[in-house]
Amino acid sequence: MASGRPRVGYLGPEGTFSEEALLASSAPEAVEPVPLTSILGTVTALREGAVDWSIVPIENSLEGSISVTLDLLAGEASDVEVVGEALLRVRHSLIAAGPVELGEIDTVITHPQVPGQCASFLRKELTRARVLPASSTAEAVRAVVGAAEHGQAALGTLLAAEIYGGTVIREGVQDRDDNETRFVWLARTNAGAAQPPLREPTGEGWKTSLVFWGPGADSPGWLVRCLDEFARRAINLTKIESRPRREQLGSYMFFADLEGRVEDRRIAEALHGVSAHCQQVRVLGSYPAASTPSRA
Repeated sequence: MASGRPRVGYLGPEGTFSEEALLASSAPEAVEPVPLTSILGTVTALREGAVDWSIVPIENSLEGSISVTLDLLAGEASDVEVVGEALLRVRHSLIAAGPVELGEIDTVITHPQVPGQCASFLRKELTRARVLPASSTAEAVRAVVGAAEHGQAALGTLLAAEIYGGTVIREGVQDRDDNETRFVWLARTNAGAAQPPLREPTGEGWKTSLVFWGPGADSPGWLVRCLDEFARRAINLTKIESRPRREQLGSYMFFADLEGRVEDRRIAEALHGVSAHCQQVRVLGSYPAASTPSRA
């Protein structure tokens, strides 16, 4: 039965960090969460109008950027834009179908991004366990609880353990307590002026994300000239990284986040200046910045 609330897609099933980020960053009872099977599926549902907004992970403080999200925004999903962001303090727990000793665990299932965030625990405490991938941490928990095999465990959320009836073997197994994941809210670029139902912004100011590339990228000083358009206007870049364009070896695109909104005169002038050096400059979104992470 339809709730009448706007639908927001997220990487499911229930109990993922994406769901926690959605619930922590949206106004209470303001949205209908819609679990989807992959980041690609979450973005596709938005593009096809099956949901009003989507929220997807884009960067982790330990493991870096989520490449599938960046590639979608720069490629086939050029018809969506970033309209908000959320920071989530991430805590991973080891979850099984029932009580089990660490030494009895021979298989750990989780999302591919997670093992790198729990490398010390896996290396020291689960030396004989193999690590297998799942589409999400919640799916890993659901699969482990459903299989009920004594030597299996999952790395996932306490919420997932509660939802699927798992037994928490060890809480807080991430390498660092300041492990954070950044999520972005997405909207269709032709969706009009409607704003996502976010809680009051926790940060100050605005952030603009963009991607750019050009035929001169393999020549000396090209990137420096691009970045100088921001530096000489005193625009602070909070992030820059490269990704392959998947055309030929050595062909790259560059993602950047900067402080300010695209309507600001300095930002507009800088983007115009960068365009003179590039084949393509695409603004991925301009949105209120978040600064205080919610806890998973």
